[in-house]
Amino acid sequence: MIESIMQVLFGEVDSELVTIIDFLTAMTREEFTPLLLQLSREEFLARFAR
Repeated sequence: MIESIMQVLFGEVDSELVTIIDFLTAMTREEFTPLLLQLSREEFLARFAR
């Protein structure tokens, strides 16, 4: 589900976004849903990319 939403939001789900999906799946739905609705691709990368 998370990957599908990211694909709609950002187009291609590349390797950087796939890494972030791992972090999001560890969260509860209540935690990750607002992030998916609010953060840009760049904000996701800044927050979760290592």
